[in-house]
Amino acid sequence: MKFLLVSPIRTQKCKAVVSNKRLKEYFVADELDPTVVNKESGTDESTIEFSGFTASWDGVETENNTLQDINLGAEQGSFVAVVGQVGSGKSSLLNALLGEMGKLRGRIGLHGEVAYVPQVPWIQNMTLRDNILFGRPFDKKKYSQVVAACALKPDLKILPNGDLTEIGEKGINLSGGQKARVALARAVYQDCDIYLLDDPLSAVDAHVGKHIFERVLGPDGLLKNKTRLLVTHRLSYIKCADEIIVMEGGQVIESGRYGELMRKRGTFHRFIEEYKSSTESDESEEDSSSSDSGALEKGTQGTDEDETSDVEEKTSKSAITSSIAVKSGDGKLIEKEGVESGNVKLSVYRLYTKAATYWKSFLFIAFFIGFQTFQTLRSFWLSAWSDEYDGTHDKQMALGWRLGVYGGLGTIESVSFLLSLISLAFAGLAASYNLHAPLLHNLLRSPMSFFDTTPLGRILNRCAKDIEIIDMLLPTNFRYLIMCVSQVAVTLIVIVISTPIFAVVIVPLMVIYYFFLRFYVPTSRQLKRLESTHRSPIFSHFGETIQGAASVRAFNKVEQFQSFSGRLVDEFIKCKYSNIVSNRWLAIRLEMIGNFVIFFAALFAVISKELGWVTSPGIVGVSISYALNVTEVLNFAVRQISEIEANIVAVERIKEYTHTPTEAAWDIPERKPPAYWPMTGCVKFIDYSTRYREGLDLVLNGITADISQGEKIGIVGRTGAGKSSFALALFRMIEPASGRIIIDGVDISSIGLHDLRGNITIIPQDPVLFSGTLRFNLDPFGRSSDADLWSALETSHLKKFVSSLQGGLDYLISEGGENISVGQRQLVCLARAVLRNARVLVLDEATAAIDVTTDALIQATIREQFRNSTVFTIAHRLNTIMDYDRIMVLEKGRISEFDSPDALLADPESAFTKMVQDSEAESKKA
Repeated sequence: MKFLLVSPIRTQKCKAVVSNKRLKEYFVADELDPTVVNKESGTDESTIEFSGFTASWDGVETENNTLQDINLGAEQGSFVAVVGQVGSGKSSLLNALLGEMGKLRGRIGLHGEVAYVPQVPWIQNMTLRDNILFGRPFDKKKYSQVVAACALKPDLKILPNGDLTEIGEKGINLSGGQKARVALARAVYQDCDIYLLDDPLSAVDAHVGKHIFERVLGPDGLLKNKTRLLVTHRLSYIKCADEIIVMEGGQVIESGRYGELMRKRGTFHRFIEEYKSSTESDESEEDSSSSDSGALEKGTQGTDEDETSDVEEKTSKSAITSSIAVKSGDGKLIEKEGVESGNVKLSVYRLYTKAATYWKSFLFIAFFIGFQTFQTLRSFWLSAWSDEYDGTHDKQMALGWRLGVYGGLGTIESVSFLLSLISLAFAGLAASYNLHAPLLHNLLRSPMSFFDTTPLGRILNRCAKDIEIIDMLLPTNFRYLIMCVSQVAVTLIVIVISTPIFAVVIVPLMVIYYFFLRFYVPTSRQLKRLESTHRSPIFSHFGETIQGAASVRAFNKVEQFQSFSGRLVDEFIKCKYSNIVSNRWLAIRLEMIGNFVIFFAALFAVISKELGWVTSPGIVGVSISYALNVTEVLNFAVRQISEIEANIVAVERIKEYTHTPTEAAWDIPERKPPAYWPMTGCVKFIDYSTRYREGLDLVLNGITADISQGEKIGIVGRTGAGKSSFALALFRMIEPASGRIIIDGVDISSIGLHDLRGNITIIPQDPVLFSGTLRFNLDPFGRSSDADLWSALETSHLKKFVSSLQGGLDYLISEGGENISVGQRQLVCLARAVLRNARVLVLDEATAAIDVTTDALIQATIREQFRNSTVFTIAHRLNTIMDYDRIMVLEKGRISEFDSPDALLADPESAFTKMVQDSEAESKKA
């Protein structure tokens, strides 16, 4: 039996060597250099100081370093604004202050505690209040001031459980602007000395932006005595800055106060003129409140109920723009992972056997029975051979015959064993494939609501650990179980044949054996279930921490996160350790039963010999030799039964995720749209209504609109108006409750999702890039030539940037596109859309992270490149849609206004007119 462990030990050894090598590579990898920032070198007068600082992300000198020869300083309590075009190094400047970049030369001095608001807000999977407190004690008065100043009070009235509502992973049940304001509130509540703010106002509308600036960032705001370094494209907010930094190509090309820079008539002057001419405006995003300026200019005290009255009047509960709804009552969004109890259902075993295919499983069992049979026959043949020399046999078989038969039995035994192992390998491979394939298919076909409410750790746990159990452990468990059961059965049969009296003690021993088994197996099974469910939070917390690593380090919360991670690991280890201890408990008791078997086998053999019941010493020898192994075999058999019961839980958990609800059919062969559909891009909404889920309120209600070929439609509206829902409806991310959407004469609900989504294009607000080459991100299916790729990059104003990259089109994009700026990610998404050249294009505030100059170029590109396409633009900057054919104003899921911009502006009472007036007022501030 011990020889059976040689192969698993060798396998584990190989895995250990590979794991050790990977760990070694990780441990010897470069870490952040703690000397990049001299945190105690500043003075009370100067909190930030750059001196000849040059850096790159990887710490390697190139011709185009990310930051080049930076010299600047910021005094205590000063307000410094950083402006520049996309990719100019603004965010890198803040990351350098956080010590996240590789220093090449120069120095940075920093004096005081730092708070950081990243460009892409980082939200934890916890309550909104805990996200803001971030480990600090709760101070009701201070908390109320911060919430009011960050314009979050209206949102607390919308959320089912106020600030105790759980926020899902990555803030999925908050809009982009809500996430930005929560991240800002977190920073303000920490009450630090230095605030590094990476464009936090880009995701909010004019009213909310003005409110936040005046109550938080401005001369009379909560941070008026703090050092503030603000990266922004909102040039209307920087007039009062103590210093303005203008960046280009990683260098500071201009710096000074607003008046000084305007008098120089340099790059900054050009920025301001372009900004004014564009009459740039931030229209209300999903997060933005619909209050008038008077309501937002009131005090920040949490007791001032009038402050948000106008906001609440127009803000509907559909402002929570996720495709899920927080469970009312306890504010829980993500429920605790379910744990099955009791015996594993027989259907789970049937599922595994079916996945392994019945005939392969049958072949394995048949060959293994053959192996065990010929092994036993070989032992009996050897016993009979030895009996020929006990002096009682007159005739002896020929030695050649004896050897031949013995060798033949051994050969057949070996071949049967080999064939059983081959059958098991193919059965295990089939089981892994047939379980993993539907799991992956179902996950990829799950609706967005599933991912909104399911932590990433749970999905990873099933796709990694559970699949590993099915790959590596279950086939081996079944092999050892069948081997042990057959060997125990043969042992008992041989002992009974040699000493029939032994049958008397078999029943009592089996009863005791069954008692231990019945007590141990359920315990072990449930501990294994708990072990699996306690592993998921570790994955989730690790992923969440990695995503927000810069924020965690910036707020000096590393020890806090390490401590929490340690507690999660401790909870997992408790389950793991309990399982190991229960194994030891079982082993002691099974060894006792085995010793009784050996004792009675030897005792009855002696008694039987003395009484003349046994005439063959060979048979007695065989029975004793078998009995000597029974302790180990019994122990191993029970262990395999418990291991199978515990490990089959992996199949149970995968089965759960292969039966979750999925989206509509991906492909419907009998209802294919015409070739090259859509040809014109005509879109009709016919009394269309939809909701995120059955039982929830309608988010779009009775939408009727007829959009002609090539029309450019701007979509605007206040919080909860239904703008994002409009885009989701076009892609059938949410299904209709009533009505239809028809594109080029085809009802989109009648065709497969692949045919629909593969023929229309969206440029999302949050750009999505994958780990891989730039070429792969532009053209994942390899359908375009290099010339087409470069043409798309030139159209998207990225050609110069990509040409400067090492490898060009083969430049490796890190996960999520972290090694390029957010604005550049949005431009990559634009280039991707240009390559597809679809007849229907949706832009969901796709230029929010781009400066006005680049935005104007992008809008010109869209008008030219997609002049024959129907374009729907969910507008963030109203100037981008002023020359569109028509403007659709949504309010509470209905179309309140739908006409040309000139016609809407002709009505002084129209909602669109008021938005434009707000935008003009903001633009004039610059």
